[in-house]
Amino acid sequence: MRIAIANDMPLAVEALRRALAREPAHQIAWVAGNGAEAVAQCLSDVPDVLLMDLLMPEMDGVEATRQIMAATPCAILIVTVDLDRNVHKVFEAMGHGALDAVDTPVLGGEREGATLLRKIHNIGWLIGQGEARGKVRPRPPANQEPKQRLVAIGASAGGPASLALLLRLLPKDFNAAVVLVQHVDAVFAEGMAQWLGSESNLPVRLARDGESPQPGLVLLAGTNDHMRLLSDGTLAYTAEPCSHVYRPSIDVFFDSVVEHWRGEAIGVLLTGMGNDGALGLKHMRERGFLTIAQDQASCAVYGMPKAAAAMDAAVEILALERIAQRLVEALA
Repeated sequence: MRIAIANDMPLAVEALRRALAREPAHQIAWVAGNGAEAVAQCLSDVPDVLLMDLLMPEMDGVEATRQIMAATPCAILIVTVDLDRNVHKVFEAMGHGALDAVDTPVLGGEREGATLLRKIHNIGWLIGQGEARGKVRPRPPANQEPKQRLVAIGASAGGPASLALLLRLLPKDFNAAVVLVQHVDAVFAEGMAQWLGSESNLPVRLARDGESPQPGLVLLAGTNDHMRLLSDGTLAYTAEPCSHVYRPSIDVFFDSVVEHWRGEAIGVLLTGMGNDGALGLKHMRERGFLTIAQDQASCAVYGMPKAAAAMDAAVEILALERIAQRLVEALA
């Protein structure tokens, strides 16, 4: 892949160059010394992946990400020092469309370089076509089971900000369980859950192995494994299927809802790059569930909802601001 670097620190740029040199398939497209320069470079030469620092002079990585995703969208990986201290800026950048984040590798640090290359590999899969998945056979709901309500939501690039707005618009007495699958590394999941909780009228926390979704509670997938709904109604994390490189997979969770949920359910697919979640949303529609995709105008990255629209997976295509009210109406 052609990979660009936006970083004002010569030692950091050299560390990135050396890490990328370990993978012959990667080549450096260009290097920008600040955010404004990266925006200008993207106008004439859009890379496959842009490694974006957060803390740069003239224009920081958050604003540069916003401008690039608005004008010349590409896959952006935040690569910066001390992610823990800059976690809010990471979420801001993800809200504008950045896909993931990783600490800047250290010269001579094999482990850090390997982590960077793994993230780039995952992004390469995400922006490609991906592997075809087998169709899940819908299982009809049992007639005698109690009525339960579930809202299953998937998001990727641009997702944190979209999720925050959607949750902010849901009322305190929302009468359904909510489960979120956001493409985010496990190291950021706890911070993201806390941040979403501060924006939401409903409590938000990470989903735990073996627990069941509960009305009025928002659960966020919180590991680098996939999350599934099991036949007994509990949630579980699993490394399989390995073919789904981007983890956690929205398709895997949506398909498990098709297989095992026995009440009412609504599937929602928000902003994101690639096509994860589109096929799972289609399976939810085929099962008879209401399915909603975010519209192009309100998406930071119109990839996953576009894929869903192309395969007629969404019963309704709505602006982000309308989705919360539609959920309330549908579950009234």
